[in-house]
Formats: sequence, structure tokens, C-alpha cells
Amino acid sequence: MDRLRQKNGFICDMDGVIYHGNRILPGVREFVDWLQKENKHFLFLTNSNHSTPRELQQKLARMGLDVDESHFYTSALATASFLKLQAPGCSAYAVGDHGLQNALFAAGITINDVDPDYVVIGESQSFSYDNIVNAVRLVNKGAKLIGTNSDLTGPTENGIVPGCRALISPIEMATGKKAYFVGKPNPLMMRTGLRLLGVHSEDAVMIGDRMDTDIVAGIESGLDTVLVLSGVTSREDIANYPYSPRLVLNGVGDIPAFAEAE
Repeated sequence: MDRLRQKNGFICDMDGVIYHGNRILPGVREFVDWLQKENKHFLFLTNSNHSTPRELQQKLARMGLDVDESHFYTSALATASFLKLQAPGCSAYAVGDHGLQNALFAAGITINDVDPDYVVIGESQSFSYDNIVNAVRLVNKGAKLIGTNSDLTGPTENGIVPGCRALISPIEMATGKKAYFVGKPNPLMMRTGLRLLGVHSEDAVMIGDRMDTDIVAGIESGLDTVLVLSGVTSREDIANYPYSPRLVLNGVGDIPAFAEAE
């Protein structure tokens, strides 16, 4: 824990780490207070594409947390940045909520449901069979298939729900084409996070609740790794993976609690 607390940069997942739905998790207020008091560089790096950074900032404000908008980076922003670099001025058929739509618009990517360069799939509460049919048709016509993230599931206040990878799976099966996933554990997103923090990987830590995205992303990017058990992963699940986090905590509240215990 001493090694963790001495790190200068903290990259944290949000769903299952900071909150479930609209419910803040125990110890999060104390953790954010500790980050700010210790002048740590921190970034909330989420695979969710539902919301914009400003909306995430306002969501935490409603939970009683005062965090500047600059501390948020989403898979929607990472996806838009990737497409802009790959094909400036491209078009996309995009399935996702306004966080994704706004990110694409800001990157100069036009929406096109006739002959797009890309089909972009993110989580959406209005995801439908028609979306699958349209995506299959456009991928078969030559559009490249992109997923905002590779999460199979996600935690909510009411339990586990399908994630982006589960939604994109029928499109892959119907077309025979494999999607390219931009969010964690893609190193592109992790490098962007470190660049936004302004710290080297050796001086940073990845805190998350998922072994298959957060922890492997931290390991492959050279960060210290902390798994919290407040999300979708149990302590027993860890044995199912060929890699391990360096630390396992009940939640992020364990970090300031340890400081007080000293």
C-alpha cells in the first residue's frame, strides 16, 4: 500500500469503482478528498460512452464530489480521436448515446447510414434489432466495424447488463468480420490517459474492477495495478486469469483508510 500511495498519477475506472448507476460507492468521497489533498494527478478513464465529460462531472457533483471536467476521459472520445487520426473527414453509422454522438461530431465525423466508412457500436439504452440489421448491411457493403470498448457486461444499480462486446457480437457473427475495439485494454486509450496526466507509466497506477480490461490494461502499459471488489469481479474470479493485480482492495476507500491508520 505504501508503494501505491507514493504514486503520482492515478487512473481510475468509474463504473464499479466510483459508483453503481446513480449510487456513489462507500469510501469514494474520502478517496477523492485524499487525491486532492495530496495533489495527485488523477483521471477517471471510463469505457462507458453514454455521457460527455461535462455530464460525468455534473453526475459526480450531484453525488457531492467536486471534480473538474478535465479529469474525465471516455471510450467515446478515444474512438472519435482514433477515427479522426485514421481517416480525417470520414463518416460513420453510429449506434450509441449522445456521449458518442457528441464526440464524433466534435471530431468532424459525419453521421451516414447509406455508405459510411465505419460502423461504430457503443452501449445504448435504445439498442435494437434494427440497429443490428443496419450494421450488418453496411459492414457487408464494406464499412469497417468499430467497438467503443470490449466490455462484455457492465454493473448497474439493478445488476449486470450487456456491454458493448455483447451488443456487437451478433454483427460479427452475421458478417464474419471482427470488430476493432478502441477502449480499455487498448494501449491507445492508456497512452492517452498517461499523456493527459502528464506522468510516466512507472509513476502511475490503474485502479479498476475488471480483470479483462482494467487490470490487463495496466499490466500491459507498465502501470501498477489495483483491483477493487466493488464492481463485477470477486476475489475467487482472479484465479481464472493468467495474470494478477498487485493489490486487491475492497474499494478505493481502503486507500485513505490506510493513510489514517498510519
